[in-house]
Amino acid sequence: MNRTDLTAAVAGATGLTPPRAAAAVAATLDAIVRGVDEHGSVTLAGFGTFERRSRAARTGRHPRTGEPMEIPASVTPAFRAAAAFRRRVADGSSAEN
Repeated sequence: MNRTDLTAAVAGATGLTPPRAAAAVAATLDAIVRGVDEHGSVTLAGFGTFERRSRAARTGRHPRTGEPMEIPASVTPAFRAAAAFRRRVADGSSAEN
């Protein structure tokens, strides 16, 4: 499923017009991004947690030469699925099965 498919699913489930559903999806995603940026995490009960994770600086290897190289510290977004979400995916209880 891509963003277009998600927008169509939201439109079908809510009765919104496709442009309004697209605006709702965009606003939701923007709110999640802003929430993680400003507060460090966004938790949606039963779905999961979007969070910011810090990676420490470390020594790695250059893929071509094999020489050691310093990889700088970084911050990256991450998602941790809720238990209910993980169970549903593991059970394969989607409408397609």
